[in-house]
Amino acid sequence: MTELLIRGRVLTFVDEPRDIADTNSYRYFEDGALLIADGRIIAMGEYSDVARIAGSETPVADHRPHLVLPGLIDAHIHFPQMQAVASYAAQLLEWLNTYTFVEEQKFADEQHAEFVAERFMDELLRHGTTTVAAYCSVHPQSVDAFFRAAQARNMCVIGGKVMMDRNAPPALCDTAQSGYDETKALIARWQGKGRLHYAITPRFAITSTPEQMEMSGALAREHPEAYIQTHLSENREEIALTRSLYPQAPDYTGIYEHYGLLGRKTLLGHCIHLSGREAKVLAETGAVAVFCPTSNLFLGSGLFDRDGLRAEGARIAVATDIGGGTSFSMLKTLDEAYKVLQLRGQRLSPLHSFYMMTLGNARALSLEDRIGTLEPGTEADVIVLNSRATPVMRMRMDVASTLTEELFLLQTTGDDRAVEQVYVAGKPMKEALGEGAGEKTPNR
Repeated sequence: MTELLIRGRVLTFVDEPRDIADTNSYRYFEDGALLIADGRIIAMGEYSDVARIAGSETPVADHRPHLVLPGLIDAHIHFPQMQAVASYAAQLLEWLNTYTFVEEQKFADEQHAEFVAERFMDELLRHGTTTVAAYCSVHPQSVDAFFRAAQARNMCVIGGKVMMDRNAPPALCDTAQSGYDETKALIARWQGKGRLHYAITPRFAITSTPEQMEMSGALAREHPEAYIQTHLSENREEIALTRSLYPQAPDYTGIYEHYGLLGRKTLLGHCIHLSGREAKVLAETGAVAVFCPTSNLFLGSGLFDRDGLRAEGARIAVATDIGGGTSFSMLKTLDEAYKVLQLRGQRLSPLHSFYMMTLGNARALSLEDRIGTLEPGTEADVIVLNSRATPVMRMRMDVASTLTEELFLLQTTGDDRAVEQVYVAGKPMKEALGEGAGEKTPNR
């Protein structure tokens, strides 16, 4: 048995914080430790207590005075859009047609898919993200590349082939039948292999015919172990087009409802412009509304109504939405979430931000028994954050006196520079990350 003792200021959440003073929502050890064995957390607590459990030869990774937390979780991201980040456009549909669909056509080339997948996983880890729910391209080889790259790093990920049979370039279109067949084969190939999970992925109602939506529903019934991910109510122009394509539906949410695509393992990106009925349907079905603040601001899509959805009882996650989103950093994502909610007249405490990035997103993905926490028995995805990583952060920390001040500083000014170390299933990853900068895409 391979053991490792990680020492530092240990922080993990046990419940959703009620407010900024809710100390019962988390466990914090000023001189804490984790004992890891064979990829799992064996013990957590005060260093003096945990050290007694460890073997005399157990190596110690001493990260004092830094914070030790669960690995961060991103609930909505597009792996083929890594090279579409920071593309200038007006709003969603123009952005998709001008940049995204052009970029995704390159993933027909398996060599290109492998090249991007390797760098995508390294960039996630560099920013402290150890789990993602990702969209691949329409090409099965893009899914294979995504899962192979994650498997090589032993990462817990969710991913799936985008299904699109209309309103996209011909090179990106499958058919209702081929989308079904390819998805079914990919589920058989990857679902449940190690730490890998498959997501049935009709991109959104605009790019799927009723026939493909029927096939998506059939896949969901045949594979209840799989996730479902798609987009919902991101942009008013998108909503109007969607309604014109499905005129019999009561609303946008009603389309997915009709085809049996809403449930506790359904991840719905954006959910900005929902009616009261739609919010109630999400709550009743357990489907997850995924808040993508940097993308929503970048594309001018609108302001997410977190409090409104919570009042209805809807489940909520948070995500970067690369490449509409502009940063791989979940810290920066929650910084933008804070600003979006400020404009809404809603408050987001630093406790709630760090809960959302860890246990909150794990609960949204129905994986809280495995990730998002440092509780014994869970998989040892762990990050170490340095709240003095930059000169500005050091200056602010000189006058910070509470844990919540430190967390808010990390959320507001932190990025990959604040990530001192990342452990995936107990293995340190930071030193092994490829730089990627300045490399050229292989000839295609």
